[in-house]
Amino acid sequence: MRAVLCKQFGPPSSLVVEEVPSPVAGPGRLVVSVKACGVNFPDTLIIQGQYQFKPELPFSPGGEVAGIVKAVGEGVTRFKPGDRVIAATTWGGYAEEVVAEAARTLPMPDGMDFATAAAFTLTYGTSHHALKDRAVLQPGETLLVLGAAGGVGLAAVELGNAMGARVIAAASSPAKLAVCRDHGADELIDYAAEDLRERIKALTGGRGVDVVYDPVGGDYSEPALRGMAWRGRFLVVGFAAGRIPSLPLNLPLLKGCAVLGVFWGAFTRNEPERNAANLRELMQWVGDGRLRPHVSARYPLERAADALDDLVQRRVHGKVVLTTED
Repeated sequence: MRAVLCKQFGPPSSLVVEEVPSPVAGPGRLVVSVKACGVNFPDTLIIQGQYQFKPELPFSPGGEVAGIVKAVGEGVTRFKPGDRVIAATTWGGYAEEVVAEAARTLPMPDGMDFATAAAFTLTYGTSHHALKDRAVLQPGETLLVLGAAGGVGLAAVELGNAMGARVIAAASSPAKLAVCRDHGADELIDYAAEDLRERIKALTGGRGVDVVYDPVGGDYSEPALRGMAWRGRFLVVGFAAGRIPSLPLNLPLLKGCAVLGVFWGAFTRNEPERNAANLRELMQWVGDGRLRPHVSARYPLERAADALDDLVQRRVHGKVVLTTED
């Protein structure tokens, strides 16, 4: 089978595509014939050795796949060969076949195509966990989403809308903000052209926002934190800007707000039953038409580096996916 391999830690351009042996399903696992694999920001970190997990070299990046079960290992009873599934893999997904844990695999909804399925679990799972479990977002509250046109950001916009919040989407261009508006944003901030803190004040009448969803970091985190309402919740999701900010701790004190970490991967392992319930709720919302995963581009495996470069350069609206078939 073909696989995109990271043989040495480095930039996307260091990845290669080679033929490797097909994997074998061990106990509690299954082999999935990959039809599509989501491309996510953690993939850019794991190939540089900067992620929380560091697999042994060589390995394939790719943490979420959609495909067809090829084989099942001992003890797997929920799935059989031929089933259409979505699986969380952490790495290994940039390949024609991958081994997945049965406990981290779920059936694909009827009517969902492989590309959409591969773009769904990580972004919506992360954002749903952040807003529901960490922020406990309530109807009528105001949610500010930074990096709102990216994968997790756009998912947060849709989920905030579905949960009854007033959603303020912040992104770096009018084109990105137009996508946010189309996916449910009530208000827009172009932080490349506008002062983020002053716009928050203007849009909230000086009160501030109840929840900040921050997958960006860098220069935008502190003004967003300064724009929080009393008893607000600041969600630390990631650092797409590349710099981990140092936030003044007097701000949470003065505002009575909470700074909360969001690590969906750890949540899935530490609270699998709650995660499974969350995923069932998300699938129901997809079936109801409340969520519309946005796939802006599809690349073949051979162009994995291009897909990752688009992500790093923040040219992506929603999600991009790799596909194993034309």
